[in-house]
Amino acid sequence: MSGKLIVIDGLDGSGKSTQAKRLYDVLNAAGKRVKLISFPDYEQPSSALVRMYLSGAFSDNADDVNAYAASSFYAVDRYASFIQFWRDFYHAGGTVIATRYVSSNAIHQMGKLPSEEWDRFLAWLSDYEYEKLGLPRPDLVLFLDMPRETADRLIESRYGGDETKKDIHEKNRRYLEQCGRTAAYAAQKEGWIVIPCASSGIPRPPEAITNEILMILDKELYA
Repeated sequence: MSGKLIVIDGLDGSGKSTQAKRLYDVLNAAGKRVKLISFPDYEQPSSALVRMYLSGAFSDNADDVNAYAASSFYAVDRYASFIQFWRDFYHAGGTVIATRYVSSNAIHQMGKLPSEEWDRFLAWLSDYEYEKLGLPRPDLVLFLDMPRETADRLIESRYGGDETKKDIHEKNRRYLEQCGRTAAYAAQKEGWIVIPCASSGIPRPPEAITNEILMILDKELYA
């Protein structure tokens, strides 16, 4: 028996970690067996190549690092996490909430390729991570749709204006804008549920987004 895998994804500054933690607290209080995980898993050795990539060790420009190579950095980290920390829990019927997952490779790496290659990349990504590596497919992917301008303000407040704390993704506005386009494309192709997180540039209250997520779960998973 396998459990449930719920993925919360979105662009930088969309509130992924906040919503994952809020959802965990609600489900845990309701008596469900639930585990919260996040990718990349920076505390583990498996994230070494991800950390090198984001720090600019391979290039200060994310576009210079091959989409398939960069995807592999993240995929290996997920594989190690699954085998070591949540495979048994998941297969015993537990509910796993993941901040970022395979979907993040679609969002962050696909835009390095010409748009006519996007479908081929999505097919490769699915085969590589789910079939070749054996990672479980999510029951739901919830994409938090925060407008770029609003997300930028939230990122600035997070780092207090210190540009040195940003990784090579966060420093590159053109790259982030391209991620918005790849995310919209992947969401439509892959059947992600898109949750608007702002109105007229003003972020929605976190509790309103959580309530919407809970309604989606009641309909899609627990009906």
